[in-house]
Amino acid sequence: MFGNSQLPKGQAPAAGTLHGAVQSLPQAATLREVRRQRRRQIRSARNAIEIRAEAPAEVVQSRVAEAIELRSASPADSAELEAARASARASLAQQGASEWVDRFGRQQRKGADIVVQALEREGCSTVFAYPGGASLEIHQALTRSNTVRNILCRHEQGEIFAAEGWGKVTGDVGVCIATSGPGATNLVTGLADALLDSVPMVAITGQVPRRMIGTDAFQETPIVEVTRQITKHNYLVMDVHDIPRIMKEAFYLARTGRPGPVLVDIPKDVQQSLAVPDWKTPMAIAGYMRRLPPPPLPSQLTAIVRALHEAKKPVLYVGGGCLNSWRELREFVSLTGIPVAQTLMGLGTFDATDPLSLHMLGMHGTVVANYAVDHADLLLAFGVRFDDRVTGKLEAFATRARIVHIDIDPAEINKNKEAHISVCSDMTPTLKLLNEAVARSPVDPSCYDDWRGEITEQQEKYPQSYPTRDDVIIPQEAVKVLHEETNGEAIITTGVGQHQMWAAQWYKFRGPRQWATSGGLGSMGFGLPSALGAAAAFDGKDGRPKKIVVDIDGDGSFMMNCQELATAYIEQLDIKMMILNNQHLGMVVQWEDRFYKANRAHTYLGRREAEYHLTGLPGDIYPDFVMMAKSCGVPGARIFKPEELRAGIRKMLDTPGPYLLDVMVPHIEHVLPMIPGGGSFKDIITTGDGRDTY
Repeated sequence: MFGNSQLPKGQAPAAGTLHGAVQSLPQAATLREVRRQRRRQIRSARNAIEIRAEAPAEVVQSRVAEAIELRSASPADSAELEAARASARASLAQQGASEWVDRFGRQQRKGADIVVQALEREGCSTVFAYPGGASLEIHQALTRSNTVRNILCRHEQGEIFAAEGWGKVTGDVGVCIATSGPGATNLVTGLADALLDSVPMVAITGQVPRRMIGTDAFQETPIVEVTRQITKHNYLVMDVHDIPRIMKEAFYLARTGRPGPVLVDIPKDVQQSLAVPDWKTPMAIAGYMRRLPPPPLPSQLTAIVRALHEAKKPVLYVGGGCLNSWRELREFVSLTGIPVAQTLMGLGTFDATDPLSLHMLGMHGTVVANYAVDHADLLLAFGVRFDDRVTGKLEAFATRARIVHIDIDPAEINKNKEAHISVCSDMTPTLKLLNEAVARSPVDPSCYDDWRGEITEQQEKYPQSYPTRDDVIIPQEAVKVLHEETNGEAIITTGVGQHQMWAAQWYKFRGPRQWATSGGLGSMGFGLPSALGAAAAFDGKDGRPKKIVVDIDGDGSFMMNCQELATAYIEQLDIKMMILNNQHLGMVVQWEDRFYKANRAHTYLGRREAEYHLTGLPGDIYPDFVMMAKSCGVPGARIFKPEELRAGIRKMLDTPGPYLLDVMVPHIEHVLPMIPGGGSFKDIITTGDGRDTY
């Protein structure tokens, strides 16, 4: 991804500086004229730079370096910049920015109002914000907007997970706002989560007044420095006139390339300053635009098509980078007949009910998906990063295969696993071009019949299954029944743990963006607040259809952000919460059983004096989530027996508004299959629980 080192250092310069000059370069008919105009622009921009006494040395140095860079730039760079500007203008027009009316006219308004107006111009209809002293002005400005609503979560981590949930299920930018100090630092986990999962997000934080920065003022934290390594980019706004440009850049950076979170830190006195915004101020991120990956070369496409013709056992390994190109992916599969294995983040890019679907691969993926990758002679890795939870021992991963790796982020190419053919480009246009190339040189899907037959044998030998019991509810069964009762059409969010893996295994996603979970960072407490964001996005009020949103959660994860029950009730967000409650940190218990002789090391969450029945269920339940929900005004119920399961889920789905269903499940159930960390396909575990004493 594009790190901060690839963006302008220090405070980004305003219009009239070198960056502004680049944006306003007109096209010239000849190379000589281009160079002449560049020299004039450089001289003009250099004269316009105000190097104040307090300006940091690195800012001055960066501006000098920019002048050198401009001198050496080619006409092709100018064309690329113009294309990027055209793309940005088209994006704004598509969002209705051209029809946007400034309610202040040409009157001055506070910087906080400019921030909110910038949100309106970006098409933002909902923000998740918790007020404080340093962000109070922005909240006051929100009350003056007729188009941007605020959902008041009960904790800043809840609000940023809600914004991330919005981003995951819509593909558009999620927005959250927090105050300075502890409010800002409470966003840190969510920023890191969004960066690892490539979620478009803009986080706005209040900051102490400019004159107090660096004085250890009340509720001051250097949040830009704190978050520098866990954001795609961040800003400290020191001039109210920079707000329109910076907000435009923040949304552009969040959306384009490999999506990610951008933080905008705004001192309180900047929020209070008066100005007339110039919405036409151009963006000043020419360096970033030049680094956006180009379309694939014809020679690269030819090499991939040749590999398809030569392969006997190809398999697709598809990740979250294909969420926006799922149509092109499915066309590619229909043209080639190649089986598809999906990562945790890629679920829904390919229809799980399709005969060519191998479902999820990796640590808790299906046997057949892992088998196919292990035995393939061609691995088509589309929109993936060869994460350790997928590959296990890298040296033993896909050892028989030629690897084709396509990804938009140059940092991911050859980072973990070296590819034989690598393409750094946007997945959607790349797959379109690849499909055209395949159509010109067709691949006969029947040539892979033997390979598909081999895969079918493995599916029959190692089907997805779980043990059944008639005395307790098995968690896998709960997810399966939920899938049946929702016809596979719900948006599913989860926390992190066993319940997350069971949801991934047993809810069969047919389309993209039905699935919101914390994949890369693995943040417990993600499920409930992300469900709030998903429900807010699909509540039928923003032109999107109303959709069922279900948080499949564990008791450990749910407890970490249970305060958002109050948000669900107050906002009347139609979310359903199904807690698979085993009174334990289930995934850690599973590892204790497998690798630590079942020695319990602080993984039991209930009362110490509670007795366990032979069923594996506790005789005492703590905490009482149903009572907790009811104290917040949310109805709920608890079920224990298999015969209660379907009726309980049906009631949950039929009850208007938020509803909590506490499903008691045994703590001795394991997520299988399982490849131990650092292991390979030959180490896969399909049965048992690893214990020899009970």
